[in-house]
Amino acid sequence: MDTLSVQPILSDDLLRAFVAFAEAKSFTHASGRIGLSQPALFERVRKLGELLDVKLYEKQGKALKLTAQGIQLAAFARDMLAQAARFTEEISGCVAERVTLAAGEGSYLYLLGKALQRCRVEFDGELSLLTLGGPRALEAVLLGSAQLAVGVFDVVPRRLVVRDLLTVPVCAAIRTRHPLGRRKSLRLQDIAGERLILAPAGRQQRESVTRAIASVGVSPQAPIDADGWPQMLCFAKAGLGVAVVNGACAAPKGVALVPVPELGTVTYRLVWRRGAVTSPAIEQVSKIIQSSIAPSTDAL
Repeated sequence: MDTLSVQPILSDDLLRAFVAFAEAKSFTHASGRIGLSQPALFERVRKLGELLDVKLYEKQGKALKLTAQGIQLAAFARDMLAQAARFTEEISGCVAERVTLAAGEGSYLYLLGKALQRCRVEFDGELSLLTLGGPRALEAVLLGSAQLAVGVFDVVPRRLVVRDLLTVPVCAAIRTRHPLGRRKSLRLQDIAGERLILAPAGRQQRESVTRAIASVGVSPQAPIDADGWPQMLCFAKAGLGVAVVNGACAAPKGVALVPVPELGTVTYRLVWRRGAVTSPAIEQVSKIIQSSIAPSTDAL
């Protein structure tokens, strides 16, 4: 490929157009965000694909999905636009370092509190927070809309760098007055006959717990759906059943978190994009997060 022939991809107009499309995955929605007509946006994205000689997106049913090359271009575009903005601020003497962190509700509530407090005091830049769980947080880093992400990520793309933060047991959240709430640990057999409080159908947590319970030969009662650790713990406190939660959660008064070794452990991880343009600000926030969280443990 002739290097000179791809220079137009450095155009702010083309890069901004593709970033908007990558975020929305829709020409209609993206065009409204950046003040372009839908045909004009489509033409810019088509031109980028033609200049690079790659397919940037594909249809998946009625939806549009970025290809691996499209994800790479979105991250590159964000890096270039961020560098341009940083240079403009530096040359005008108005530098404002910005870092965006993506994490799920549980990570913010039970894991990142101390780190966020320290960032408020020690970090001179602007820290933006995105509440995104699991795959969506990873996607935000891959696309460049977040520089860092924290969460329980079982499978991490090779393009991301991973640092383990904390390993905790999977626990049963039970009222302390319940006989099982006085135990130091529990077996699957112990909770199999209880009414379980789990994530909604289709979530990985629910599927893995359901499979584990089935492996002990017990037909469990229909679980109670709860979306997020706070709701699960609330239901457990009300005595509606036994919630299966991560050991990083903070149990409300009257509720005990009892490890269930057969359900294993989960590891919270910090990730960022390999080879991404970094800044002292990103490194500082990363170090604050890593140093604010206790060393990994397999028990409470």
